[in-house]
Amino acid sequence: MNPLLIFFAVPVATIILAIVLQKVLNSPLLVAATFFAVFLIITFVAFDASFLVFAILYTLLAFITAIIVRFLCCLISNSDNPCIRNIKNTGMCQDNNSANDNNEDENQSNNSSCGCNRSAMNFYYPRRYVNRR
Repeated sequence: MNPLLIFFAVPVATIILAIVLQKVLNSPLLVAATFFAVFLIITFVAFDASFLVFAILYTLLAFITAIIVRFLCCLISNSDNPCIRNIKNTGMCQDNNSANDNNEDENQSNNSSCGCNRSAMNFYYPRRYVNRR
């Protein structure tokens, strides 16, 4: 078997498909079990028993990828930053064009951003978790 296929193409495909399956199944163990079942069938249909080592390694790669994706999705969903979560914060935003009709201040920019730029005044700190009863 081609070493480029074993060491590059199959691991990259495993990572991409593990990300997709994690988003669909939302369970790293199911993702790893699915990959192990597929690679086990491929091992004995297309290759010999020596490919079983690679099947186990690819399964571990899929499991680690699924755990990382799950962690990142939880991190994003628990974020207070409206720019990450794509929430328009209309209560804090104002259209600077309508606010500056009578005032021609040159220091004001003519955009209606909600503070999604990463300037010094627009830091979003992580949520403080409170034990609820």
